[in-house]
Amino acid sequence: MEGRGDRRDLAHGAHREVSGAPEAVRARLLALQDEKNAPFMAKLVPTLPPESVLGVRMPDCRALVRELCREPDIGLFLADLPHRYLDENNLHALILNEEKDYAAAVAALDAFLPYVDNWATCDALRPKAFKKHPPDLPDECRRWIKSGETYTVRFGIEMLMTHYLDADFRPEYLEEVSIIKSEEYYVNMMIAWYFATALAKQYEAAVPYSEQRRLAPWTHNKTIRKAIESYRVTEEHKAYLRTLTIHPKTL
Repeated sequence: MEGRGDRRDLAHGAHREVSGAPEAVRARLLALQDEKNAPFMAKLVPTLPPESVLGVRMPDCRALVRELCREPDIGLFLADLPHRYLDENNLHALILNEEKDYAAAVAALDAFLPYVDNWATCDALRPKAFKKHPPDLPDECRRWIKSGETYTVRFGIEMLMTHYLDADFRPEYLEEVSIIKSEEYYVNMMIAWYFATALAKQYEAAVPYSEQRRLAPWTHNKTIRKAIESYRVTEEHKAYLRTLTIHPKTL
């Protein structure tokens, strides 16, 4: 009987004439399918049908990425959109992360983001090309935020959070995120995450947004809750933030 180790050998060791072709990549993911892990992963992404989740474990996915990035025809897989499985989307995201050329990374993201349909794939996108904080990236973030597409908006906010709350921080970034209006849970959760992180890293600039109730009530309270849960926020600041919570009677 074929075991998981045998299937992993097939996924990583078998030679294929065109290993970057969509069918070949999908076959390698299917060989790594973990039926015990799939239900757990499916619960984490309730916006997707369970049958779209193979349950490929991240270490296996990363190992496959290292192989596929050496394939000259991997562009065939990247161009084959939309993908069928969550695991294909996650694999796609991890491959894009390896792109070190800034312009190429932006172009690849623009092609992929319209097809991202879940928070897990969205949050897996961390392009290495962005680590040097190119001066053009904030403008790209603004463009993504203005797209109106749930996960493209979420990604734009996340890139501002990841790269522009430290040395390259500018107060106007807080304002730009604060005025985003959305009914989407995964957008509002990212806004809360952004401001909670800002309270940890740029407290004096960020706290007025809580004091003045600049965010929607749910997002306001979620921001405070996440900040209070953070080890990076001082106990003094946490005590003050608790007093800013919006209670139902004050809505």
